[in-house]
Amino acid sequence: MNFLRGVMGGQSAGPQPSGAETIQKLCDRVASSTLLEDRRDAVRALKALSKKYQQEVGTQAITHLIHILQTDSSDSEIIGYALDTLYNVISNDEEEEQDGIPQNLGKQKKENSLKQADDLGAQFTDVLINEQENVTLILRHLEEFDFHVRWPTVKLITALLKNRCAQVQGIILVSPMGVSRLMDLLADSREVIRNDGLLLLQQLTKGNAAIQKIVAFENAFERLLDIISEEGNSDGGIVVEDCLLLLLSLLKNNSSNQNFFKEGSYIQRMKPWFEVGDDNSGWSAQKVTNLHLMLQLVRVMVSPVNSPGATSSCQKAMYQCSLLQQLCSILMATGVPADILTETINTVSEVIRGSQVNQDYFASVNAPSNPPRPAIVVLLMSMVNERQPFVLRCAVLYCFQCFLYKNHKGQEEIVSTLLPSTIEPNSITAGQLLCGGLFSTDSLSNWCAAVALAHALHDNLTQKEQLLRVQLATSVGTPPVSLLQQCTNILSQGSKVQTRVGLLILLCTWISSCPIAVTHFLHNPENVSYLTGQISENLGEDERLVQGLCALLLGICICYNDNSLENYTKEKLKQLIEKRIGKENFVEKLGFISKQELYSRAAQRPQPAFSAPEQMLFDHEFTKLVKDLEAVITKSVHKSSEEEKKEEEVKKTLEQHDSIVTQYKELIREQDAQINELKEKVTSLTSQNEQMKTTMAQQQAQIQQHKDQYSVLKHKLEKDSLQAGSQGEGAHVNGLQTEEVGRLREELQELRRNTAQLQTQLSDRDALVASLKSEKAQSDNGSENNAELLKELETLRGRVESQAAEISQLQAEKQDLLQRAAQSASAASAPEVSASGDHEKLLSAQAEEIERLKEEVRGLSESRSSLEQQLASANSSVAILQTETTKLEQEVVESKKEQDDLLMLLADQDQKIVSLRNRLKELGESVEDDDDLDSKDQFDDDDEDDDEEDDE
Repeated sequence: MNFLRGVMGGQSAGPQPSGAETIQKLCDRVASSTLLEDRRDAVRALKALSKKYQQEVGTQAITHLIHILQTDSSDSEIIGYALDTLYNVISNDEEEEQDGIPQNLGKQKKENSLKQADDLGAQFTDVLINEQENVTLILRHLEEFDFHVRWPTVKLITALLKNRCAQVQGIILVSPMGVSRLMDLLADSREVIRNDGLLLLQQLTKGNAAIQKIVAFENAFERLLDIISEEGNSDGGIVVEDCLLLLLSLLKNNSSNQNFFKEGSYIQRMKPWFEVGDDNSGWSAQKVTNLHLMLQLVRVMVSPVNSPGATSSCQKAMYQCSLLQQLCSILMATGVPADILTETINTVSEVIRGSQVNQDYFASVNAPSNPPRPAIVVLLMSMVNERQPFVLRCAVLYCFQCFLYKNHKGQEEIVSTLLPSTIEPNSITAGQLLCGGLFSTDSLSNWCAAVALAHALHDNLTQKEQLLRVQLATSVGTPPVSLLQQCTNILSQGSKVQTRVGLLILLCTWISSCPIAVTHFLHNPENVSYLTGQISENLGEDERLVQGLCALLLGICICYNDNSLENYTKEKLKQLIEKRIGKENFVEKLGFISKQELYSRAAQRPQPAFSAPEQMLFDHEFTKLVKDLEAVITKSVHKSSEEEKKEEEVKKTLEQHDSIVTQYKELIREQDAQINELKEKVTSLTSQNEQMKTTMAQQQAQIQQHKDQYSVLKHKLEKDSLQAGSQGEGAHVNGLQTEEVGRLREELQELRRNTAQLQTQLSDRDALVASLKSEKAQSDNGSENNAELLKELETLRGRVESQAAEISQLQAEKQDLLQRAAQSASAASAPEVSASGDHEKLLSAQAEEIERLKEEVRGLSESRSSLEQQLASANSSVAILQTETTKLEQEVVESKKEQDDLLMLLADQDQKIVSLRNRLKELGESVEDDDDLDSKDQFDDDDEDDDEEDDE
């Protein structure tokens, strides 16, 4: 342990060992120590020495460090040290000192040291990945959540991918759950690990379509877009840039991922990226970088190199989610940096290229000026302005080309602004700007305007003919000249090469496939003289391109010549070439065009991609035209007049044959149409016949079934007349009468059922009315009993009152007698015995009478109270009976009404039955009357009684 402290910078005793010896001892300690603490300290020391002694540590310690990762995986600390040491051994960090050399040394010495470090890192990477299990072991440590393990693992895998990308990608691709473990880094809550995980995935997906697909289907788009949104979209920091770089890596040149991105509705989530406010003054460098990458992502989805179907669907989605509208708002905003504005123009160009809906929308966009001007006009003003940056002018030209690509409506609108009848006074139009740029002193403006006007004529014969009507006023007092003639006049004046190349591109595009334009061009003899003179001269290297384009233009005049001008027929032009130029020389000059390096560069992609203005000589669409016409012109020039005549005859014969074949084809097509129509009719008639046969078979089966039913029902009708009336009348009658009779019989049966039900209900109502009447009579009897009770109660009340009067009279007599007895006692002190005896008898008799009367009065009082209770109960019962009587009276009235309704219904039923019987009689059916049915019923009942009597 003291030795390790000395290595780590602690106290030292005696001479210090060399670096290699120290590293060897540390490796021995890692390999032989049984205590985990000793191994941990040794690995920590190796980590400290790994930056300075990269070669020594890498040479001696890699095997031991891999062993530590295998055996000591339970201790996160030693695993973290081992991973950091491996990272230091294989990494090529430019910011670190290499081999003890400070960074402030000379440039050459520093580059040599860095190159040496790169070589060492690559060598140790090869040693580490030589065994695939080592990479799998490192990947396994990504599952450890501990920061000191996971972060070094991320950095180590990133360094391995930087040094040996393809090899490590192959190992990770075959490793179980390898890509999934790396994708989990994006969900880590620690931003350091998440951000380094983004860098790792950038290296992992670089140039490997298989891994790109796996990462995309591991929900990478959702996670990356969430991170961009959380970080503030275009206002975010370096993390947003890393996410955008990873998205570019996943989508670029990967049609599967692009389709998945579109189908997952992720294009709609790109719209908030381009929400730029009114205040565009504070554009940070990071925001500019982020927006630049965001615009590149949009262009990846709609790139012209993608399949047309995929590009079209992405363009449609961008219009529907208003992403195109958002880009156009940036296009017309003020204060936008020049590089962002340029890239926005290029992005809008590819979003609208070939999409009619998007092109129409772009044509309707107006700049926020006074008065408002179309966005196309504002962009063309920048294109023909020589003070604008070169890249911006190229972007505007590309935007104009994309606007007119496969857009005949837009081409017509542009050409119409050049025609005299449509020019509006005091207004700036696209045609005026193109003419101004075509004849300005700036050669780049000449070239851009000529190429832009050529795109307005591409694959549009109608507009080529319309453009012949354009007249230009050159000066006061001179007659106007046509646009075609003015272009040839400028050519003959010997202007700059770029100007002449642009005009020749315009003329070649204009007169190709248009015999009328060829005739107008050949009508001026000076044009042919100029072309032959240019081609026949021996000019310098810079003029070879002009000579080749002149040869192309003259060759077009031969191929699309209708021989309407006697002096310049096809044959005479070829004779002119042979005499003044020579066929071989002409073909050689024509071949100069495709041999140009700038021609090859322009043919690769539609967007103009030139580093300097003087390199702007070719257009992508024009290279296609040259490729199509070069062989045709060469073949036409080498043909003799006889061969030409023979070809003309053969051509005419073929045309005649073609016309005859076309007529026969039309006739055959018409006959085929008629045959198909007849086949369809036969098929329909056959199907109808089959259906009719099936229907007839069904009808015959139904007829037979109805006949069987009719025979059964007729047999039943003899026993049961009601059932016979309901079922036996279902006999089948052919045609429409059968259906009507069956329907009438069903209605008659239903009416009879309803009549029976109504009669039952009527009988029930009659019984109910009778019961209600009896209850009412009972209630009337109860009311009479109550009146008798009331009379008896009044009688009892009178008796009680008379008895009470007698009692009060007796009480008054008793008081009088008592007073008299007291007076007599006080008057005589010794009354007589007989007199006192009489008085006592009288008094006792009176007392007994009084007691008897009291008892009688008490009894009467009790009977009165009971009678009063009976009276109260009688009153309550009377009230209840009166209420019930009222309800019964209402129910009786309602029952009478219902009874009347039932009677009305019965009358209606009888009328319907009579009418139905009449109908049945009119239809020829035998119908029995009710009297006959009643007699039959009675006869059947009598028969049944006789049978019962016979049985008895």
